[in-house]
Amino acid sequence: MANAKELASVDGRIGPTAEATVPLRDDGLYRGDGVFEVIRLYGGRPFALRDHLDRLERSAAAIQLEVDRAEFEGEIDSLLAEFGDGDGQLRLIATRGGRRIAATESLPPHADAVRVATVEYCPTVILNGVKSLSYAANMQATRLAQARGADEAVLVQPDGIVLEPPTSSIFWVSPKGDLRTPALDAGVLESITRDRLIRTLDVEQDAWPVDDLRAAREAFLASTTREVQSVAAIDGVELPTSPGPRTEEAIGTFAETLRQEMEEEGL
Repeated sequence: MANAKELASVDGRIGPTAEATVPLRDDGLYRGDGVFEVIRLYGGRPFALRDHLDRLERSAAAIQLEVDRAEFEGEIDSLLAEFGDGDGQLRLIATRGGRRIAATESLPPHADAVRVATVEYCPTVILNGVKSLSYAANMQATRLAQARGADEAVLVQPDGIVLEPPTSSIFWVSPKGDLRTPALDAGVLESITRDRLIRTLDVEQDAWPVDDLRAAREAFLASTTREVQSVAAIDGVELPTSPGPRTEEAIGTFAETLRQEMEEEGL
């Protein structure tokens, strides 16, 4: 996939990302105090932009951060007009210092299948459901998993309840054949892609123990940039099938949902 044109809008000022600047004294940088969203661009068109902006507003309200949505939307429109019709992703950031940042980026590379390792993680309850800039713990979890030969982590609470990977949701098929994913009240993010799959697939949601995940017949990750990505191994144990039939079903279902929604939006 070709690299996307990297442009950034900072409070409405558009230019090459490499040349964009923000004032140094901003708690978005000093303390990771802010919120963000990442949105997939298909031919320059954002998927589920409204839902992402709704979530950004919820995240901002949860940490008492004011965001001028109307101003942001106008700046996003101007940025995407400058970006053109390429594929990529759109990153939105609102900082405690009052900056509104929108940036177009190339999609990160993702293999057809991924190996995951469980990493113990104690959530900050006050930030449950908030897509904040305080992502250092998530990124460290990925590095810990990679040190064990995996590609990505799956966060697991100290009591053994499965949460989610650092930047995606996880689904798996139990030995009984049920498709499962952690429930939102277990403390996972309200993912846009997860929501689309929940609407169209028969999925059991609950607080699942990690042994249930480790016994999976097949599994997959879901996120804005990954869409649906098969899991090949969990904690060093190869899964029986990758991708399995429920993963293939999820891939097809999401592709159809994407097509319908883009058509409905006139995109």
